[in-house]
Amino acid sequence: MTPCPDIEVVEAFYDSAESERIYQHLLHEQDWPDNHYAVAGRRFTLPRLQTWHADPGISYSYSNNLLQTRPWTSLLSDIRTKLEAFLNFHFNSVLVNLYRDGDDYVGWHADNEPELGERPFIASLTFGAERQFAFRHKKSSEQDQIPLRSGTLLIMQPDFQHHWLHCVPLARNHTKGRINLTFRKVIPASDYKGETNEAP
Repeated sequence: MTPCPDIEVVEAFYDSAESERIYQHLLHEQDWPDNHYAVAGRRFTLPRLQTWHADPGISYSYSNNLLQTRPWTSLLSDIRTKLEAFLNFHFNSVLVNLYRDGDDYVGWHADNEPELGERPFIASLTFGAERQFAFRHKKSSEQDQIPLRSGTLLIMQPDFQHHWLHCVPLARNHTKGRINLTFRKVIPASDYKGETNEAP
């Protein structure tokens, strides 16, 4: 398979020592909630732990599940500042996922909720254990995956969500955890009709 033109990988965006420091801080200081949620009156168990942080007035939902918005922590704000300077793009929210071991995963999906605009630009940082990032073309079913090592920045360009699905598959042989930060620009509900959310 030829390289996907809609993603870019930046290895060692954080070096190994800083990546480990960030991972340990998030793992022990993040105040992770339980992993249960409800959709249409039914209760589900999320196969990972997550928190959602955003600027005031910004909310986000997926699968009709409205996430509880938390304020930015000092660490997450520092990471956002570094990322925005590198990409020349402003993010107003971040989804923080903890994959506790290889039994935690996220299934095939596209980040194409209306709140993200028609062409969302998304930046994803990995800390902790290496996991595979798999992607599959929506029409051709062409599929590939790339390893995301600790400290790696994955950039999903605006057309990626239109053409591709992605997932973090099960990795039964993994015993260590991984934390992923997915930075987004959410458009307030009153404004997102017609908003393109263009990348730099």
